[in-house]
Amino acid sequence: MRWTTLWIVLVTISQSLAQAPVEYQISFENADHHEAEVEVRFAELPDSTLEVRMSRTSPGRYALHEFAKNVYNVQAVDSKGRALTVTRPNPHQWNVRGHDGTVQITYTIFGDQCDGTYLAIDNTHAHMNMPATFMWARGLEDRPIEITFRKPDPDWKIATQLVPTDNEQTFTAPNLAYFMDSPTEISDFQLRQWEINTDGTTKTIRLALHHDGTEAEADAFAQMCQAVVAEEIAIFEEAPQFDYGTYTFIADYLPYVDGDGMEHRNSTILTSTRSLKEHAVRNLGTVAHEFFHAWNVERMRPRSLEPFDFERANMSGELWFAEGFTSYYDGLILRRARLINIDRYAEELSRTLNTVLNAPGRQFFSPVEMSQKAPFTDAATSVDPKNFENTFLSYYRFGAGIGLGLDLTLRQRFAGVTLDDVMRATWNEHGKSETPYTNNNLRRILGEVTGDRDFADEFFQKYIYGREL
Repeated sequence: MRWTTLWIVLVTISQSLAQAPVEYQISFENADHHEAEVEVRFAELPDSTLEVRMSRTSPGRYALHEFAKNVYNVQAVDSKGRALTVTRPNPHQWNVRGHDGTVQITYTIFGDQCDGTYLAIDNTHAHMNMPATFMWARGLEDRPIEITFRKPDPDWKIATQLVPTDNEQTFTAPNLAYFMDSPTEISDFQLRQWEINTDGTTKTIRLALHHDGTEAEADAFAQMCQAVVAEEIAIFEEAPQFDYGTYTFIADYLPYVDGDGMEHRNSTILTSTRSLKEHAVRNLGTVAHEFFHAWNVERMRPRSLEPFDFERANMSGELWFAEGFTSYYDGLILRRARLINIDRYAEELSRTLNTVLNAPGRQFFSPVEMSQKAPFTDAATSVDPKNFENTFLSYYRFGAGIGLGLDLTLRQRFAGVTLDDVMRATWNEHGKSETPYTNNNLRRILGEVTGDRDFADEFFQKYIYGREL
């Protein structure tokens, strides 16, 4: 069986290598008006209609986003430059017929929102979330991808988890899923990097910092980030095996951005209006949260989120753990790293407890059910009437409160056992092998860590599937 599996993997790799890559180029001649020009070339196509789409969802998000609304000037030609007819069967898709096996599409895209979800272009940077920026073709998801970024300024640098090539402006991705999960910043950012080695292999952690502060502020913030990284590695007793040996923090700390944090497989987006000069420590909470996701949600992954669907909302009943427990560790990690004092940490715990205890929404939905409401609440904008103030409690806060309660209960009832042990056991069973989990898997792991299956069953029945607190 092992050799059969290896053969299948090798055949799959060879087939992928044999396929013509999807080739992208993006340039920013009209950055003052927040526009980019995109070219994408699809070759070696079958005779059928080429269906090209913009995504409606984005890795790390659970709600729908209508990225197609910012696409215009769509044109298509074949390999000889002959114009092809483009039709639009729905708001998110463009169909191209009558091609000769090659289709080159060009379009303009607008972007003026700098956060973890959208595209932002101006005369200081290009900040790209890939689903908000690039079209893709149905049926070609497994093809390798090559992208060339035409830098607006030759002195600007490119920060991304994409695979570099000999050309500093050209990068690759093994498939569409990895490409869409690879946010990219092009700017005159300050770069800090350091190495970690927890298992005999060296990995590089990079901090690409686009801000209006000083080099000294960047140095100090990088040292704080190193402390956060070290504390999180200590919990799991090893770092993830980052693809291509690197992990990149892409940070935009500028007055005109929208505050956000968005995890990705080997990188994260961090945006805040808070400057490092005055609020470096406050910005660290998002650093801690997003890097913790490198284990919890990127590799310890809910089965309900696999495979990620770029066309529909992705619903999960495990976000109380994937997001909520991660939120519990935000402040705890900063306290363990001595980056905040005990009074500040106690204030954060108090705020979490007050929110959870006083939320009227708890009477309507369990943590599992609150998790399933993410498509309606996770950065989703809508003019639909709603009653969230009375019926919804964020699975971030809800899960953080449950994490605190469970951690304290474990310490009280089971000698030497903490929530760290539960996280580590989940990592060893599901994260290292990247085997997606369910709520029932988490319940079983809790029973194994405590040696008390009845405790785990009761905990899940009352506090995860139920509405008790």
